[in-house]
Amino acid sequence: MTTDALGTAAAGRGGALLVVGDVITDVVARHRGPLAAGTDTAAAIRTVPGGAGANVACWAARAGGAEVRLLGRVGADAAAWHERELAECGVRPRLVVDPEAPTGTVICLVDTGEAAERTFLTDSGASLRLEPDDWSDALLDGVAWLHLSGYLLFSEPSRALVAMALESARTRGVPVSLDPASAGFLRELGVDRCLSLIEGVDVLLPSRDEACLLTGLADAADAAAKLSRHVPLVVVKQGAEGAVIARSGSVYARVSAVAATPRDTTGAGDAFTGGFLAALLAGAAPEDAAADGCRAGALAVERVGGRPPMPD
Repeated sequence: MTTDALGTAAAGRGGALLVVGDVITDVVARHRGPLAAGTDTAAAIRTVPGGAGANVACWAARAGGAEVRLLGRVGADAAAWHERELAECGVRPRLVVDPEAPTGTVICLVDTGEAAERTFLTDSGASLRLEPDDWSDALLDGVAWLHLSGYLLFSEPSRALVAMALESARTRGVPVSLDPASAGFLRELGVDRCLSLIEGVDVLLPSRDEACLLTGLADAADAAAKLSRHVPLVVVKQGAEGAVIARSGSVYARVSAVAATPRDTTGAGDAFTGGFLAALLAGAAPEDAAADGCRAGALAVERVGGRPPMPD
């Protein structure tokens, strides 16, 4: 199947988007300037629902159209809250409650300067304890597209689940996308291992840093082109510089970003992915879907946290 046909084929199936990934509690601390070591730094602090997989599902649901489902794993401490928050965003959650581990928590340190850059302190908790027993082929009933959060690559149980999900999707002819999720964790996992784990994925949605890490190239466009020799369609997210789309070893489209005044860049890439997948599932061409992704990303950076505004 050509990359142009992916969205049309998925739309023709008339089914849902299933996201498998992390559900996290985000503690967002917005401060200005360097942290003062050994003493206090004033900050505005909020606790909000997050997680790359959950955020993608919420932004895709915001776009309307196809039903959006989410498989994730949480602790008993926050299961009801996360289920309620996801449902209010229009997502149908299937949350496995871990009997031992608490819900994953990420502390997001956001510098309120011009770029609103963020640094994460991550305790994955239950989120990376998704395992093969949590998967069932029946999860793909009525599903036209499967999206996997790259955070699932960073633990043995969830890697095993990824392998099962990919095999199930191949058997049913369901296209699969993956967002590599974290340059830091990818570096620990290793490039060769990552590329072997994503074999069979139809669409890869890395950030610029992730694409460059996976290829050893400094230029995002060159990295996208190289990755598209491994994955049929590669969309490299570049924040304020938009997105680069490559297939068959060469770049074929560049999409401009939408102007925004950043407050918090947490979840901007997730917003792009959710907007992109919703448009692709509706039958849009990849470059048009990427434009929708850029619009979602621009809206995301003007908000605190990684989720879209609640529907009226």
